This record gives sequence, C-alpha cells and structure tokens, in this order.
Amino acid sequence: MRESSDKASSEIWIGGDWCASEATDFFQSENPSKGEVLATKFPVSPWNEIQQALNHAAAASEVLAKANENQIADFLDLYAAGIEANSEALAEIAHSETGLPILPRLLKVELPRTTNQLRQAATAARNSSWRRAVRDTAGSLNSTFAPLGGPVVVMGPNNFPFAFNSIAGGDFAAALVAQNPVIAKANPGHPGTTALLARVSSEALAKTSLPSATLQLLFHMSDEDGLKLVSHARTAATAFTGSRHGGLKLKAAADQAGKLFYAELSSVNPVVVLGGALRERSAAIAEEFFVSCTAGTGQFCTSPGLLILPDTPEGKSFLETAILRFQQAPAGTLLSRNVLLSIAAGIERLQASGAVVRCGGKSGSGPGITFQGTLLSVSGATFLQFSSQLQTEVFGPVSLVVLSSSNAQTRAIIEALEGNLTGTVYLSTQGEDKPAYHEVEPTLRRKVGRLINNRMPTGVAVSPAMNHGGPFPATTHPGFTAVGLPYSIQRFAALHCYDNVCQDFLPEHLRGEQI
Repeated sequence: MRESSDKASSEIWIGGDWCASEATDFFQSENPSKGEVLATKFPVSPWNEIQQALNHAAAASEVLAKANENQIADFLDLYAAGIEANSEALAEIAHSETGLPILPRLLKVELPRTTNQLRQAATAARNSSWRRAVRDTAGSLNSTFAPLGGPVVVMGPNNFPFAFNSIAGGDFAAALVAQNPVIAKANPGHPGTTALLARVSSEALAKTSLPSATLQLLFHMSDEDGLKLVSHARTAATAFTGSRHGGLKLKAAADQAGKLFYAELSSVNPVVVLGGALRERSAAIAEEFFVSCTAGTGQFCTSPGLLILPDTPEGKSFLETAILRFQQAPAGTLLSRNVLLSIAAGIERLQASGAVVRCGGKSGSGPGITFQGTLLSVSGATFLQFSSQLQTEVFGPVSLVVLSSSNAQTRAIIEALEGNLTGTVYLSTQGEDKPAYHEVEPTLRRKVGRLINNRMPTGVAVSPAMNHGGPFPATTHPGFTAVGLPYSIQRFAALHCYDNVCQDFLPEHLRGEQI
C-alpha cells in the first residue's frame, strides 16, 4: 500500500548512519492474518539517496577487499548471536507482517536456520574455501577468487523474512564473505522485520573494524530507479529473488550494462509418480503431496506445482484421494494481497489452456487474506499442446495434476518443461519401476538443479552439497545456487590471476611455497 507524506516513520541506513529519508513517497505493509494495514510508514528512497549509498559502498569496497577474513567472520558470528538475543521481537514483527506462525515456523525453524547459515558463512570466511587458490610453480602462475570490487545489491523475497532476507539471508552472507559491501533493498512485504535485522547488524558491525558502509539498507525505490541501480557503473552485482516478470526486467537492464545479475525467478518443481510406487504406497504419497503443497500455504519456491501421474485406475484413485484431502483442509493465510491476485490470475491462465479445477480455487472466508488448497487436472495430450501456459507457476497452495498415457508421454512432458529448481521421481522400493525411471530420469536431470527420489521437494537443507538453483528460468545461470557454501559465494567473486608476480606482491593467502 502506498501513501504520500512529508515525514517518514522509519530511517534509512546509509554510510554507517541511521538518518531520516528525504522521501516524499511512503508505503505500509499489511497484516495478512487480519487484513489490516500496519501503522508504520517506510520511505521510497529518491535517486539521490540511492546514489549516496552507491558512493559510500564504492569507497568501502576498497577497504573491505583488503580486510582480514577473520574480521568478517567475527561480524557474522556477532550478528548471529544478536539475532538470537532479539529472536522473540523478530518473530513477533515477522508474524505481523507475513502471517507466518511464530511457532514453530519463525522462532524454531527459520530463525535457527538463519543463524546457522550465518555461522557457516563465518567458517567459510575463516578457511578461505571460496577462494579456490591454484598455484603453478613451473609457470610461475597463481590464481584465486577475489572480491568483485564494488557493492552487491541484494533484493530478497517475501516468503522467508529471515533466511532469505536482504540484510540477513544467504545472498547477503555470500556476498559479504567474498568481501563485497552489501546494499540491501527490503522486501515491501516485511520492511519492519528487515529494519530490526538491520539494527541488530549495525550493532554487530560497530563492534568490528570493518568499514561503516559495509552494510546499508534502503526500504524501497521506484521501478525506474531499481533499473538504474542494477545497471549502475558502481554496482558490481545484484542478487534477486522474486517474480519472473519483475526479475526479467531487472535482468535486461543489468545485462545491457554488462552487470552480474543472479536471480531466482520461477519453478513448478515437477513430481513424477511411477506406476509401481502408486501400487505400493499410493495413500502415503498422496498425503506427502498434500503436506508439501499446503506447507506455508504453498508459498515456497520448491512447492510441487506440477504432478505427473499415470493415466490408470491407480493414478485416478490417487487423484481422488488427494482431492478429498485438499477439501478437508482449511484455507491458508497468504503473505499479501498481491499474492492473492497473482493466484487468481494463474488459475485463470491454467483454465484457459484446458485445466479443470478439481477442488478449491477460491479465497477463504474471514477477515484475513486466505486461499483454499487447490488442485487442477489435465490430460497429458492437452499439456503437450499448451505446455507453455500449463507450466505457469502459481505461487500458493495450487498444483496441476497431469495424467500421462505412457512413460513415453511422460518423457515428452518433461522435455517440454522449462528449467526448474527441483525435479522428483517417486518409484517402487522393490525395483519394479527401474526401467521406467531410467527412461525418464535423463530428461528430468537436464531440466532441474536438484534431482530428488521418493520425497517431496519442499525443504532446502543448509549444506555445502545443496544446490538451490537450476536452469533458466528457475535462475539466470545454471551454475547458480543461493544455498550451499562455498559455491554460493563464488557468484560474487572475480577470478584473479598473477603471472610471474613476486611473492611479496601476491595476496597473503597465495604467498609461501608453491605446489
């Protein structure tokens, strides 16, 4: 919600100072559980404030590039401890802005995940694992990954107010470990949460000798200024998580300027259930499917938005079981009114291409912003005819079930898919589905970043082995991952080579005996 005013109720964090914004335009977030606009107004920064942040960050980048990695690690550890000390206040404000439950989701799941990944980032800073130094004695060559030499702009999503927050999440931590200053742009869905996290981080930063403009926070900006920011000469890179529509506009601006732009955009996360698995444990898989689709009211980037079933009596029975389970569940709270509008548009697009609503499809009753768990279905032949429209991501508790006539058609359906974050295959534990699996797996493997067997895709472990990325348009780069150190760090690093450079002139971590 936007509103004009001559006074802000919140400060911005620029150049190490919390100061009143010069904005004349402000916005307010909404409590989706109650459908009520929250009182605090946050500034839409004019371009001169954005320019100030860029200038401060550019100066900080020169100092930060030479900082001792232990300084960054110490800050990350202090920040994690500060978040824990303010956990109840953070959970309370995040709940009011997103409708996500305090327990267990915010306080016991997402907040510990956030502090864990900050501490993992601190370890990566101390051990320099992200640098991947290589030495060639015979050729007198040395190479290493190094900072980009400018700020990284981080634009976080609405669905993870802590773990993917622009001032606390994985992109933030990865950019900082690579010794780049961060300009955080808050998500308008949870600006108060971001403000409190920034206050905690500013207290931690003050206890270190890092530059005061290592971190900065802007709450919002015009679309035009957002395009200018990601393409600006001083900007080194941008990390964006959000809608495909908005992300592609930003990407086009960054690309035209030759700027790095790492984005997570959209994914339907196909789930293939093979015949043997249905005969073995149909009811159990249907329950897993329901839980995965409706967890967080389906507002996870890894929610199963597309389920491919055999068009057999077992497949149709599975669908009826799932429909019954969805019908029994209450409507879930959405993150915002915009999400509600987006769901309605997405379902309309699916229906226009032949999908049939089997249950749900409507808002819930009551004052909050809610939506029913929704299943649609379509034949495999229709899907292949309208594959572009029918793989529309609907961000909410909505999934499309495709009834496939054969393994060959299933493979053709997968071949028609765009890039996705995840792809899942359920198969029999007794080996019955091995031939079918080998028929569909190679095609699915090319389409996804993370291949899963026998469990739903929701849930992203904070592990060095995790890939939370995938081929376009899931992300903008097939080597992208937003989770998993040290690979996530290397998005924000440049490869530096030193040819016949004297030992004394090499970066400290490259000095010493060569191998």
